[in-house]
Amino acid sequence: MKVKLCDVNPAAKEKLPQFADDKSGIGVHYVDAYIKPMNTKLEDGTPVKCKRRGLKITLSAGAKKGEGLMRRLAVSADPQLMLDAALQEAAGAAGIELSVENGAMFIALS
Repeated sequence: MKVKLCDVNPAAKEKLPQFADDKSGIGVHYVDAYIKPMNTKLEDGTPVKCKRRGLKITLSAGAKKGEGLMRRLAVSADPQLMLDAALQEAAGAAGIELSVENGAMFIALS
């Protein structure tokens, strides 16, 4: 069953490298602003955490945990595409479905 995790942070786009002083090459300011609202609890009390450490994105929901990498060369130089691929990789490794629809992020724990 799919439940709403959070709204996508619209201010995160202002932190993209072309708008903010970001020399990281992966848009760390954008990534951090995008994933911050994902740290919450679902309605059933399941804690959801998402964090970035260097190029690694870690996503956990309850006991399920997965990791994904920000791959600039293999995916794209665009931080939005890189982050989406890393989040999907982390979600897949954790056995979680993650989707973004109409400005909101949804999660499904199987």
